[in-house]
Amino acid sequence: MANHKSAKKRARQSEKRRVRNRHVSSGVKTAVKALREAAPEEQVAALRRAESVIRRAASKGVISKKQASRRVSRLAQSVSAS
Repeated sequence: MANHKSAKKRARQSEKRRVRNRHVSSGVKTAVKALREAAPEEQVAALRRAESVIRRAASKGVISKKQASRRVSRLAQSVSAS
């Protein structure tokens, strides 16, 4: 464990960020899973929900903006192909 005051603070901050990032990235995984399991007639609505969650994760810094765009693009391709 950290000994210096600043190192203890950084450990607290890192833990808070880790918990927040896990929550957001778990939501991304859930949205993508819901899209993949959705019936064909429900896929467009599920894609919109998944895109919203992914872009929100990018705006919070959990994933990069480029990774968010890549994920949304690939999901949209898979929906249009099916």
